[in-house]
Amino acid sequence: MATAAQWIEGARLRTLPLAVAPIIAGSAAAYEINEFKPLYAFLAFLVAFFLQVGVNYANDYSDGIKGTDEDRVGPLRLVGSGVASPRSVKYAAFGCFGLAMLAGLALVALANQWWFLAIGASSVFAAWGYTGGKHPYGYMGLGDVFVFVYFGLVATLGTLYTQAHTLTLLGWVGAIGIGLISCALLMANNVRDIPTDIEAGKLTMAVRLGERWSRITYIVEMALALGLGVLLLDENPWFLLIFLLVGPTIHSCVTVWTRGGRDLIPVLKQAGIVALAYSVILAFAVWLGSLDIISHEVQVFTGY
Repeated sequence: MATAAQWIEGARLRTLPLAVAPIIAGSAAAYEINEFKPLYAFLAFLVAFFLQVGVNYANDYSDGIKGTDEDRVGPLRLVGSGVASPRSVKYAAFGCFGLAMLAGLALVALANQWWFLAIGASSVFAAWGYTGGKHPYGYMGLGDVFVFVYFGLVATLGTLYTQAHTLTLLGWVGAIGIGLISCALLMANNVRDIPTDIEAGKLTMAVRLGERWSRITYIVEMALALGLGVLLLDENPWFLLIFLLVGPTIHSCVTVWTRGGRDLIPVLKQAGIVALAYSVILAFAVWLGSLDIISHEVQVFTGY
């Protein structure tokens, strides 16, 4: 029977920056147009948190019963290592999905946007179908699409729309940027797992592209995410701060290009931190942009 510490490790809390980042970015976009609602943001965070943990448990369960995790490197797998029964891990996943749905229902009711229930339901089905069911799309190389759509577009723009009932340029840039970084993190994870995934018949995007092109894809995704910041400079020069992430991004790209196996594990944490920092910088830039005097001085200095 798994201990509490093992359940926590199995939840893979190190992936939580990917759940928090879109909520911060979406809320920053709402704040920019004076529509920020803290309670709505908190409920959106609960939805993202429980969906993220639910996805992690669901992947643990599905990969475990398929035997995909038997020789995998990386964090503890509850089912694959035998410390927890498949049924208990499946119930843990369903429990998290249920809590996400409750938080989502409260958010939808407050925002009076009932059509969001369809998006919420699709999020849960997509989370389970990633590695679960008879035809998991994560085994067909479509996991990257799921991550971009739900961890980027849906989470960020959903957070913005429930608060402001509109979409903005900052919302789109944040959504696409965080989606790309999330895809890059998944790509690094799957590059690490290429040998075991091939053996298990799991045709991830990394398996389909091969190691070289998968590493190139990681670099391109990270570069595009940072490059999007240029689109925001006309409305607020403080968005230049996004380029503070160039150093950490280059470091992670070099690691992905030159390392493999267990040596890629730190990259997963680094990419998660970059995603979180990306959203925090967007929020900080919005706040600084609201200080008109400082913004004017920066415009004079930068020419923007």
